[in-house]
Amino acid sequence: MSKRKQSTANNDDGDDDEPSTIDVDFDFFDPNPQTDYHALLRLLRQLFLPNHDSPADPEIDLHGLAELVLAQPLVGTTIKTDGRESDPLAVLTVLNLSVHQENPSIKSLIAYILNKSSTNKPLHTILQSLLPTPNNPNPNSAHVGFVFSERLINMPVQVVPPMYRMLADEIKWALDDNEPYTFSHLIFISRTYRLSPEEEEEEEQLSQPPPPSHPAKRQKASNTQSSARGLGVAADGIYPFHPEDEYIQKLASHTHDYPLHPTHQNTNAPPREKDAFGLDTRGRMMLLPAERFLEVVSGLSEVYGVDVAGGGGVGVNT
Repeated sequence: MSKRKQSTANNDDGDDDEPSTIDVDFDFFDPNPQTDYHALLRLLRQLFLPNHDSPADPEIDLHGLAELVLAQPLVGTTIKTDGRESDPLAVLTVLNLSVHQENPSIKSLIAYILNKSSTNKPLHTILQSLLPTPNNPNPNSAHVGFVFSERLINMPVQVVPPMYRMLADEIKWALDDNEPYTFSHLIFISRTYRLSPEEEEEEEQLSQPPPPSHPAKRQKASNTQSSARGLGVAADGIYPFHPEDEYIQKLASHTHDYPLHPTHQNTNAPPREKDAFGLDTRGRMMLLPAERFLEVVSGLSEVYGVDVAGGGGVGVNT
């Protein structure tokens, strides 16, 4: 049985010039060890974008992480559209890095976090004091939770608030059962992309309203664009794939943007060619004091939530 169902809205204005929308029912499920492994592995690969050809890049045991997520099915949520046996399109859960510090996948994840944060001395220093390592197995008795949040690229951000509310409830219930979910900090790892000044200018031109001959569409087109990216122009040209990261970043004590692979770390490397294919994808690490997690939960509901019971919905563009 699903945890909760969220229905999408339908656009029936009949205007072929506007993006069409379809009705989709999003069902929220506990992670299913019987069926979810391969889909979760794909989402982990999407998040970390492993580069097996670079020996200098810390390799994460993604298979082990997927298995660990499925080993705690009572904490965490997946989203599906075709029943419990179908593939998850999104996942949100938290893994205790201290409790699982002997697990090879967590050892590899901690090594990745420390490696990628090494160029941000304030963040790196505090992570060294918090994260368990072979030389420091239980630093300050602190427990750090890794928040694994990933979804397919076309999933609407409005599915995120209920997932965070469920995670908050599940952590509370786990604590009531004396399960080890008391954290001092939570670490979020996400993806960003960097636009060159030329790419930003091109995107800005694409977001301009239509000619005056279509006055009724002008505001609608503008709103669609701003809600799709949900951001202004970034000073450094770096934008998150997930709009909710902007809100989490405001509450985080530390944020660090980093290149995903060592070849990007060379500041003297030639810039991307103008016609280069694909986005310049990077990583983002955010460290959140655990006492601010409920602020994240309530804030995301205010910013991105929809009134499902009242007939509100989530539009999916096609």
